[in-house]
This record gives sequence, structure tokens and C-alpha cells, in this order.
Amino acid sequence: MAHKKEDVKGELYGDEVREKLEEFAENGWESIPEDEREAWFSRFKFWGVFHHRGGQESYFMMRLTNCGGILEPDQLRAIGEVARDYARGPAENPEFGNGWVDFTTRQSIQLHWLKLEDIPEIWEKLEAVGVSSRSAGGDTMRNISGCPVAGKAEEYVESRPILDEIQETIRGDDDLANMPRKFNISVSGCRQGCAQDAINDIGLEPAHKIIDGEETEGFNVRVGGGLGGREPREARPLDLFVRPEHAVETVRAFVEFYHDEGNRQNRSKNRARFFVDEHGTDAIREELDDRLDFEFETAGTDFRGEYSYNAGKRTEYGAHDHVGVYDQKDDKNYVGLSVPVGRMPAEDAIELADLADAYGSGEVRLTRRQNPLIMDVPDGNLANLLNEPLLDTYSPEPNPFVQGAMACTGTEFCSLALTETKARMARLLRWLGDNVDVPDDVDRIKMHFSGCTADCGQAMTADIGLQGMRARKDGEMVEAMDVGVGGGMGEDPTFIEWVRQRVPADEVPGMIANIVEAYAALRSEGQTFSEWVDATGHETIVELAEPEEVEGYTDPCLADGKQSWYPFDDGESPAPTDASGEPLSADD
Repeated sequence: MAHKKEDVKGELYGDEVREKLEEFAENGWESIPEDEREAWFSRFKFWGVFHHRGGQESYFMMRLTNCGGILEPDQLRAIGEVARDYARGPAENPEFGNGWVDFTTRQSIQLHWLKLEDIPEIWEKLEAVGVSSRSAGGDTMRNISGCPVAGKAEEYVESRPILDEIQETIRGDDDLANMPRKFNISVSGCRQGCAQDAINDIGLEPAHKIIDGEETEGFNVRVGGGLGGREPREARPLDLFVRPEHAVETVRAFVEFYHDEGNRQNRSKNRARFFVDEHGTDAIREELDDRLDFEFETAGTDFRGEYSYNAGKRTEYGAHDHVGVYDQKDDKNYVGLSVPVGRMPAEDAIELADLADAYGSGEVRLTRRQNPLIMDVPDGNLANLLNEPLLDTYSPEPNPFVQGAMACTGTEFCSLALTETKARMARLLRWLGDNVDVPDDVDRIKMHFSGCTADCGQAMTADIGLQGMRARKDGEMVEAMDVGVGGGMGEDPTFIEWVRQRVPADEVPGMIANIVEAYAALRSEGQTFSEWVDATGHETIVELAEPEEVEGYTDPCLADGKQSWYPFDDGESPAPTDASGEPLSADD
């Protein structure tokens, strides 16, 4: 028997949802029948429109799509202007104020506090510059990940045309809109591995193979990677090498196989990683062979041994995250800025777009680590760009804690999360930067914070991973975290091992300080955090990871536990509100 959500999607899904959403927007929040709201909210997600959590009724988030992280000139400015004019709620965040953009771990952007009535106008403004929210959420193929500097930096295999074709012909195919669950695609042509193919449902990784006596470039294919639910999987190899001209049809074949045969009954076990568990790689390879016309080749030699992106290696091995100043292959430069926890006020986003115009081509690209890159900066413009005041806030040379930080949405808006994430992580980063010294040769310690086990913040792949929980402290229920160490991507992807569980949030800064200070004191010369964790052993790290309260850190919402309608407001929720933000009367 199909899950009830399949019935909802079967009635209406995909592109047809937009017309109905626009009708509701014209008539206002109250025009959505109360007993049908959950069904409509599920459908809205296909168009990137997500209803906020309880207590924030009538407010929505919009997720955008930009394949491979590319924002063409004028697109970031339009997004920033929409955030400035529409993404303003009834309460302010204590760290970020009101009206901002969130850069995501899939190289896209989210906007919050949107009113349903404004959605059509927001679409009009964004689509005028080529920005779309189609297929940004729900049971769809999500934003496609790729190397954020594809076409600009050195690649072994050119990937940008492949990404664009997948976007147009597969993600754009409404017949494939209704997937069993969300589905992630990545294509890497570079040797750094910055699309993190190992945690995608299908990933193409650059490889080479001697065929008929000649070196042939192409991709090895992996399937079934993912992180959520404390059941992470590394994408598994299909022992399949495909040439670039066969890449798109190979992706389509697996997408169609999962679309047709994926589990539509049990939503807790129907992500593609479980699909691969069930069928096995040999059977999947045979199925793809039946669906595809070209002659299969066994896997080629890949570049995973050279992967450096979030791989726990020393800096000299290659780019960890694209933060900094880097050469392009056309003798220009790109400048990667570090945006703490991926959140940037609208006015700063507009200024960033202005700087990209003034000093580069206007193009901005986004990474999987929630950071933007200013592209195409000539040598003669570089010094002036680096002296711009905005780069003091979003530095290309931040401290090691800021550079390594990521955080998901958290209880501020998410109905799944158990803890607040963004403001808490911002305070944690400040405190660590002010109070904890790291060795001079350590430029990144990667801390990822997810508000729950869905792991949208990719805690499982971090040097230090944090996942939201609840705990009791002094007889009171408080927000807490499970803390683990030792995750990372690269040649042999690893997931964190938990060292402490249900640590009250105000004791986590002290615990992290104890771990990092032990690392600084006990490491061998040149040893990265990841290498030190491997060498030290789990039991010893558990002993070193002592939680404690510390001076100078005040937690922003320790006792909230999702009790309030908004983590930073103890008053009564104003929601639902009308189109202008005024509370709607509860009277008949």
C-alpha cells in the first residue's frame, strides 16, 4: 500500500502545482482549507515553497535553484533585493536582525519570513533575471551539485556542459517530478572532489582509462550516498566508467530506475541509499546495462586519492573549501569569502553583488560549504577588492573556527529540528576565536551543526560534528547536542564517531575547547585534526572531551526546547498574519 503522500502527489504535483499556489496567493492564507493545508504544503515544496514550523503559520521559506552554484551577473542582487523587501518577519534574530539570505550546503539560497501573498511577485522579480525555485524541494531532484569553479579552474573532465544538460533535460522533465523521495545528483570534473559525490544519490567522479591503447577521460559512477537518520552511507561504486558523451544518459537511467522501482510505501526507508542496499550494485549495473545502448566499461582509475575538499588533509594538498584567493585558468582570480554559518544580511548580499560587478565579471558562485565566490577578478583589481570593508566581515582569511563552520536552519524555522543552530553557532565561533588558540599551521577545524538527525548541516562529515538533542540539566529540559569527531570526505570517506551525547548546549563550548586544546598540545608536527583523531584513538578522545560551562559564553536560548513560537521571542505568536503582516483575528 502506497504511503498517503503518494496519494497527495498523485492528485497534483510538479509544474501544475504552480497555478494552484498562485491562486491561493491571490486569495490569501485563509483561502487554503485548514483540513487540506498539510497536503498543499507538501505540493508547494516542488516549487521551493516550504511552510514554516508551528507558531509561524502563514509564513514561508523559499529555496532557490542554481545548478552547480552559479549565480550569473545581477542574480545575487535580485535575490538580495527580494530578501530586503520581502523576507522580513515579526521578530528579529539577535545575531542577524531581519531580512537576510541563507547560503545552503547544496550551493543554493533560502529566503525566510515570506508571505504567501508575495510569492507571485517574488517569482516575477527572480525569474526576470533567470533565477528559479522549481524542483527546489519535495520529492524531486534537488539542486545539482558540481565544482563551483567548473569552467574557470583546471578540470580533468569538463563538467559544466554536462551539469547544464542534466538541469535542462532531466530536472526539467515534469514526467520525473514525482520521485519516491528527494534525490541528489552531483558531477565533479576536478581533482579536489568539491561536489562531495560520496554523499549523493548518484555521483559522477573524474577518472581515466586506457581504451584501445589511448588514455580516455570520463567518469566513474557511484550511487546511494547520504547522511540522514544516523544511517549514513558512502556512495557505492558500480564498477562503471562512462565517457563524457554518455554521462547524461547514465544519470537519466538511474533516475528513471529509482523513479519507477523506488519504495513508495515506507518513507523512512526509501531514500536512494536504501534502494542501493536493497538491490545491490551488481543488479543496478545490470539494470543500467539493459536501459543504455553503449557498451559498458569497467571502472577507470579515479582521482579520489587526490581529493582535498573537506578531506582532512594539509592545505598544501589542495583546496579544502575555496575560501581564499585562487588562480583561474584564464589568468584571472576568484576570491572565496567565508560567511559564518552561511547567513548574510540582505544589504550585504546586495553589496557583494556590487563588488562582483566592480571588480570581477559580476558572476558569483556558491560552494557546498555555504560560502560565495567572486569570479573573474583581474590581478589589477585584486588588492582593491581585498581592501573593501565588506571583506573584513566576510574574510577570505578567517580564523580556523569560522572557516570550518556550517549550520543548518534549526528550530528557528524547521519543524524537524530539536535545537536552534545559526545564532548559537555564531556565538560559539566568536567565543572560540577569542578564547582558544590553535597552532599557526592549522587554518581550518571543520565544525558542522545540524539541528536534528536529518543532518542537513552534514555533521556526520565534520572534524567535530554536532547534532541537536534534548537533555535535563538542574531538573530542567534544555537544548543539547550529541558531539562526535573524525568525519571527512576524500579518498576514504569517514563518518564521525560519537564521543559525548546529550551535552547541554551551554557546556558544548567548553567541551570543544578541551578537545581543541588537547589537539594543540598533543599533536605531532604538521598533524591535521583528522590525522590526530585517527592517531589518538576513540577512548582517549572521550576522556579529553569533558563538557563544562565557560565564562564569556551565554547561550541564546538554552531552555527554549521549541517551547516558544520563535526561539528568541517569549511572547505570544502573532501568526497567522494577513498579507501586510497584521495578525488575523481568531473570531468567526
